[in-house]
Amino acid sequence: MDKLLTIVIPVYNEGSNFERLWSEIEQHLDFPFTALVAYDFDGDDTLPVIEKICSQGETRLKLVKNSYGRGVVGAIRSGFDQAADGPVLVLMADLSDDLAQVGPMLDLYERGSHIVVGSRYMKGGRLIGGPRFKQALSRISGLTLCWFRGIPTHDATNAFKIYDRAMLHAIHIESKGGFELSLEITVKAFLAGYVISEIPSTWRDRTAGQSRFRLWKWLPNYLRWYLTAFRPRLPRRPMIASSASKS
Repeated sequence: MDKLLTIVIPVYNEGSNFERLWSEIEQHLDFPFTALVAYDFDGDDTLPVIEKICSQGETRLKLVKNSYGRGVVGAIRSGFDQAADGPVLVLMADLSDDLAQVGPMLDLYERGSHIVVGSRYMKGGRLIGGPRFKQALSRISGLTLCWFRGIPTHDATNAFKIYDRAMLHAIHIESKGGFELSLEITVKAFLAGYVISEIPSTWRDRTAGQSRFRLWKWLPNYLRWYLTAFRPRLPRRPMIASSASKS
């Protein structure tokens, strides 16, 4: 890989999960990376776990305090600001994301994709657990944006993505609420003609800690970016096919 992978991990009291997450990262990622853990407040119970890992000589793990105000959007954006040029992976600390797919996602990035989506809803992808209504909404939105708008992923709302750092710098991020940020970036990248691809991934609901996902609070923001996707495109680059056949 030509450029170092930056992993942005937003956390909010993920002390019960982080040590296991770090073990899985070390197991699945056999290439150079830097992990930026973005946190809101000094009393976050994730911080002592990270300090323990770093005290054992780990140099790839760094803390980044949210500089945009509390919340997952600010934490992720703070990580983006500190990321090196090249691929930037957003990874949840709740062990929900499919780390075995990071290597294949990087391959697609190296082949020219500006966004690589870990897709739960394409052929070969899976979603295990979680609230059924939330599942239904994300599945419907992802599939309809793919089928009826032509966005080349079945899972535009998933946060588990690799982004090109230069593309992130070029996109004006407006989200202030929550995980609709990932949909906003994908929609704006699509409308601007950036290259988007996807690969099957498995998502599993958390088994420890408390989710900060606020469906009803964030739903109007998701709807805003869903509707924005149907605006006219200004293509600059040819799109490429997914890494697997469309379902």
